[in-house]
Amino acid sequence: MPATRNTGLLALGGIALAALLTVIGHLEVNDDLNPWALTISDFAVSDRGGVIDIAMVVLAFATVALLYGLRRGAPARPGRAAELLLGAWVTGLLLAAVVPTNEPGTAMTTAAYVHRYASVVAFLALPVAGWLLARRSELAPVARTLRTLVLLSLTLAGAMIWSAYPGDRLLIGLAERLLIVSEVAVLATIALTQARAAVDHGVVVPHKRGIAA
Repeated sequence: MPATRNTGLLALGGIALAALLTVIGHLEVNDDLNPWALTISDFAVSDRGGVIDIAMVVLAFATVALLYGLRRGAPARPGRAAELLLGAWVTGLLLAAVVPTNEPGTAMTTAAYVHRYASVVAFLALPVAGWLLARRSELAPVARTLRTLVLLSLTLAGAMIWSAYPGDRLLIGLAERLLIVSEVAVLATIALTQARAAVDHGVVVPHKRGIAA
């Protein structure tokens, strides 16, 4: 399954590149920004069109590659619900990259609300998609890992929602970054398993000559 292996490796490469760009984006912004109190979107809006926005686009296309590999290489399709949820994750990432949030400390604009709710949809869609994908036979070896990461993601999403509303944004930046790490780990686990399964299925076992018993 060379096509499946390639999409798995492409997805892993995209995930790694997105992570690297995000780290670079944090290092390049104003030192006055507090990563524990401000979200990644707050960092991105201070460098509009910079590497953090590019990282979101890269991660979205890495997910598209992953979905393509799931459709091509597995005995069963991902399932309509999982496909729609992964599509919602991709759409939410792209909208969040294109439509900026408001500058920290300023009033929310229409664009900022679009950005916020696109992000919320993405953050909630991916864990549910991961839970559904954990049922697939080819992901059975990592099903427990996927479900653990999904539960962790949903817990962190709840913590972030609490912080954004009744919690007066207490440590919202930390909660969001931990949430993103856990959700990206879901994607990376699926992509790595996909690439490994493609290699295993592609191994040619030499025929042993001998006299039949």
